[in-house]
Amino acid sequence: MFTLDYPPHANVAGFLAVLLYVITLLPTMLRIVFPATKETGIPKKLLLQRRLVGILAFLFAIIHGYLLVIKRNLDFLDPQTYWIYVQGILTFIIFVILAITSNDWSVKKLKKNWKKLHQLTYLAMFLLAWHIIDKMWGHWTWLTPPSLLITVVITLLFLVRVTRERQFVRLRSSQACEQSEATKSVTKKP
Repeated sequence: MFTLDYPPHANVAGFLAVLLYVITLLPTMLRIVFPATKETGIPKKLLLQRRLVGILAFLFAIIHGYLLVIKRNLDFLDPQTYWIYVQGILTFIIFVILAITSNDWSVKKLKKNWKKLHQLTYLAMFLLAWHIIDKMWGHWTWLTPPSLLITVVITLLFLVRVTRERQFVRLRSSQACEQSEATKSVTKKP
């Protein structure tokens, strides 16, 4: 019989980290995937608090990791530890980079590279889904289904977003080509 266990404190912290992290991804996803949400002002409101929410997500990720390290008495000198927890460790490293650079000074210093660096968040999104599936498979708590649901939904929204952005780029490119051809034909006429 399938039962859902009560989650340990580490899993509660992990769930809160995931939930807050997904909230940081929503402004752009909503604006592109559901353009009508622009009129509601929701993406803009979420965007205003994105850094704060991201830092809170990072703090809950630290608590999640800390509680698991203590509970499982992990040996960081054992290479097997890194192999077992590869997704969690890589996701955490990405979150450290994002947290450290989530400030105005970093935006000014890194300029265009800041945006490129923060695109690591999308890699973290996939790693996070893998981490949840891998670590919770076979011993689900009542937090596992909502964790999986929100990571799968945000990942699907991301894939729709990428598809729409590519379609937009292709459309703009073809319009630019048509305009260029029209300009050439007008200038060739005597």
